[in-house]
Amino acid sequence: MMSKLIKDGAIVANEWQLLDKPESASAAVPAGKVIVHLSVWLEQKDTLISRSDIGVWLDNVDTADLLGSDAQQLPLVAVNFPVFMDGRGFTAARLLRERYGFEGELRAIGNFIRDQLCYLKRCGVNAFACSDEINMEAALASLNDFSESYQVAIDTPLPLFRRRA
Repeated sequence: MMSKLIKDGAIVANEWQLLDKPESASAAVPAGKVIVHLSVWLEQKDTLISRSDIGVWLDNVDTADLLGSDAQQLPLVAVNFPVFMDGRGFTAARLLRERYGFEGELRAIGNFIRDQLCYLKRCGVNAFACSDEINMEAALASLNDFSESYQVAIDTPLPLFRRRA
């Protein structure tokens, strides 16, 4: 049975396989839509870059700068949240969108909580691989917890006072 995720405001089937971080970055990468750890991408980039079915995941200690403009060539980048109190993934997501021009699927993976989805969306995350404990329908609704925001973000490039002018 294929798992589900929230992508672009809808609950959809997850077509990608997330590969664990291997002991060796030179580990074989299987065929099909797979998300490899950043270390594998960096080690095997010359081979993997020709494939359109490769995504890369960043751990909380991996900065967006390590992937950099390579992100523009990928269909999917995932950001791991090993614990819900670790906010580094928010920064990585925003940098991938703003600094590195990533336009593909930006997926949150790991231990984020439903209350964070709206904020992750504001940072540019458009896909959420929710844990089994999260009710998908409730999580989907939480993407719109706030109808208005004051600050600038990926989803709102102008502050409220400029939008009202």
